[in-house]
Order: sequence, then C-alpha cells, then structure tokens
Amino acid sequence: MSAVIIDGKAIAAKVKADVAKKVSLLKEKGINPCLAVILVGQNPASVSYVTGKRKALAEAGMEDKSITLSEDVSEKELLDLIEKLNADRSVHGILVQLPLPKHISEERVINAISPAKDVDGFHPINVGNMLIGSKGFLPCTPHGILVLLQEAGVNTKGARVAVVGRSNIVGKPIAVLLSRKEYNATVTLCHTGTKDLASVTSEADIIIACAGHPNTITADMVKKGACVIDVGVNRIPDSSKKSGFRLVGDVDFENVKEVASYITPVPGGVGPMTIAMLIYNTLDAAQKMELD
Repeated sequence: MSAVIIDGKAIAAKVKADVAKKVSLLKEKGINPCLAVILVGQNPASVSYVTGKRKALAEAGMEDKSITLSEDVSEKELLDLIEKLNADRSVHGILVQLPLPKHISEERVINAISPAKDVDGFHPINVGNMLIGSKGFLPCTPHGILVLLQEAGVNTKGARVAVVGRSNIVGKPIAVLLSRKEYNATVTLCHTGTKDLASVTSEADIIIACAGHPNTITADMVKKGACVIDVGVNRIPDSSKKSGFRLVGDVDFENVKEVASYITPVPGGVGPMTIAMLIYNTLDAAQKMELD
C-alpha cells in the first residue's frame, strides 16, 4: 500500500486562511501588517520565490513594501536601507531574499535586521532563542515541517528522526526543534561526514531530507512505515517541459512512497508551508508591535 501523500498546499491554505482572519481583526484596530521583501538582482529562482511571497501577502490582506535593487548595489546601500526599514514602525517584517551577490556579506545583512522584524528567523538572537526554547521567530521551513507533521497526525514523541543535511536554514534548526520536550524526538543529524548513511536512515521513524541533491534517499534506505519529509528542490533537465527542466526533491519519490507510511511531494509539499509560515511570522510581528 502506497504512502499517504501529505498535501502541503492544502495545509498551507489552512494556515493562510487563519492568518487572513487575524489580519482583518488587526486592521479593524488600525494596524496593517506589513512585510518588506528585498530582492537584489534578478536571479530567476529568487524572483520566483519573491513572486510567491508577494502573492501570499496579497491573499492575506497584508501590505507589501517589496523593494528590488540592482545586482551591483553596494553593501552599504543595502545596510542603509535595512536600517531605514528597522526604524519604520509601519513595517513589521523585513526579509532579504538569499542568496546575495558575492560582494555582499550575507552574515552582515542578516545581523543588520532588527530581531523584532526578522520574520525569516535567521538573526543570531532568534536562533539563540530557538536553541534555548525562548520566544522568538522560528525559521519558516522548519516551522512548516512541524505543522505538516502535526496536521498529518505523525507522532514525534519517542520517534527516531534522521535529518539529512546540516544547513543553517533547515537541517540544524529542525534537529533542534524536534529534540525539544514538546516534540520529544531522538534526532540524528546526518551530513557529508556521516558514515553509512543508510544504516542511520533505515532505523528512523521520520526522515527529513534537506541535502540539496536528487535521489539522496532511495527506497532501500527507508524503514517500512516511516514518514518521509522531502525539503529538496532540485532542477533537472526535462525536454518535455516548456521550461526545459522539472523540479524534484532529495527523495526518490516513486519508489519511496511504496515503502513509507507518509511522504511529502515536490513540488506541493514543504514549499507552500515555507511561505505560509512567513506570513504567520509577519502577523506575529505586527501583533507584538501592537503590544509595545
């Protein structure tokens, strides 16, 4: 029997509908939740992501103060813009779309965003709060994974989890979050230095694949009945497509779905949740500012 496909689009729509209701209530109090998305250059993938974020803002009834800068903008100009947005009380969230051109330090840019407006959850203060279990913005993709697991009814308590990939954006934070008491999972964080990856994944009740390579997880690496969350987004050539490529995850979906109990598709799994949690965080930022 094939795995249950976890419909990220449907779960994200549910989150966004709830956010939209709360946005309308805030607007009645004269508060208009607002996100500024800064795009530097015209990287096609980044343009696509920003378009999706702006669409979600419009659907939620939020104000969109998106700004596009040229590829050759100086680091100082970008930092000056962030400082201006930090001081603007009408802006509740600031997001700088990554990656940035090589002449700009991503670390300096992330650190420049006020932690109170860091709706991506990347600022060291928010990362530290996540690590010790204090309140702060959770990074959107890991937070979205937690919501997917919850909505699908996947039990994390006492579960063995293999996280494959140690990025600061997904791998490390989801490993930390799942090991918190409220999720109570036993987590193994796997990476390029992991010896015999299959021996770890084949014992896992939940596999989270965020390695950034197609077919990292194959059916022989998955325990029967495991839940598989595929975070990967990889473009592979496909002449049958108008674009010349198609999107696949890090998991061999067709074969793994015959072994797993639950699985997320690519596209339509984790991706929609990332944007849903971004507008969730923006709403949260606006609500917190109201209380200041």
